Amino acid sequence: MIVSIKPVYEIYREKPLNEKNISIDHFVPWSYVAHDELWNLTPTTRSINSSKSNSLPDWNFYFPMLCKSEYLSYKLMWEYPEVHKAFDKCAKEHLNNQEIRHKLYQQGLSEREFSERLEEVILPVYKSAKSMGFSNWRLKG
Repeated sequence: MIVSIKPVYEIYREKPLNEKNISIDHFVPWSYVAHDELWNLTPTTRSINSSKSNSLPDWNFYFPMLCKSEYLSYKLMWEYPEVHKAFDKCAKEHLNNQEIRHKLYQQGLSEREFSERLEEVILPVYKSAKSMGFSNWRLKG
């Protein structure tokens, strides 16, 4: 839905996405988190998703881009009623922790506030996956 409203760029190569080439990636691999929580999902292409596989994206390089992409979605959710309705529908299945929902998706957050809160949620999970042996990944080429 967001792709039809505003250009969306995937975070690994910063290429534009469209309805035909979009795929959803788990920033921290699904094989570690075993969930589809919204805060851990990012749009990308099938080929990049396949290339990343079960690796952790380089935190310092990709996390700032993840924040930018997630904040765009957050802003559009509050600007467009149809996006908010779709968010609410998805949140029922993909946002199970109400504390995280309140922390990340309350109205009126600045980009900095949103990014800090997203980091508070994802970084401990990321570090845990890293300590369990998930390898670091950075897109080549």
